[in-house]
Amino acid sequence: MEAETLALAQEIDFSMWGLFARATLTVKLVMVMLIIASFWSWSIIVQKILQYRRSRAEAASFDRAFWSGEPLDTLFDQIGPEPKGNARKIFAAGMTEWRRSHRDDGALIPGATARIDRSMDVAIAKESERLQKGLPVLATVGSTAPFVGLFGTVWGIMNAFIEIAEQQNTNLAVVAPGIAEALLATGLGLLAAIPAVVFYNKLSADSDRILGGYEGFADEFATILSRQLDS
Repeated sequence: MEAETLALAQEIDFSMWGLFARATLTVKLVMVMLIIASFWSWSIIVQKILQYRRSRAEAASFDRAFWSGEPLDTLFDQIGPEPKGNARKIFAAGMTEWRRSHRDDGALIPGATARIDRSMDVAIAKESERLQKGLPVLATVGSTAPFVGLFGTVWGIMNAFIEIAEQQNTNLAVVAPGIAEALLATGLGLLAAIPAVVFYNKLSADSDRILGGYEGFADEFATILSRQLDS
């Protein structure tokens, strides 16, 4: 009897595709959802890593140009009112409001400092939205994928026990396929969730550091303009 059971078990295809093919429709849908979520997460991860790398390089390049001693008006004329770089956009927002605050006779309209600060804050908020776009998806996948996989596992085990009851047989050849199919759903849930959680934490920290650099630059720039206003 034991030899017959082992022979039946060896005939069963326990590959990933074999387990997927034998699963019920509900478990298959769960697996497909988790696979899609995993690919979606990795596409966001790769995109964000490249985006943050470009943002840091652009900020470093602009920082060197800003502190090179070149007049701010000359630098603004070079990059224009709508530059491509994130740090340049914050600088352009402040300089645009700075020029708008001048009257035709050269005098400044009252409240220029507050308006310049608000203009740069708006620019930083827009860049923050761009930097953090997609991160909520990683947080959602990381928090829900294990439970979705667990649902697939529970559903698969339930159907495995139903099959055992119908066949009145608890041999390994009957029990093992259903349990393996059910556990595959949990494995896919963890496969989707673990990278999403790890990279969500890393990318969130990277985003905060980049935004902190933008805010620090805005404060320094506002201080420089404030000195010019006082003089």
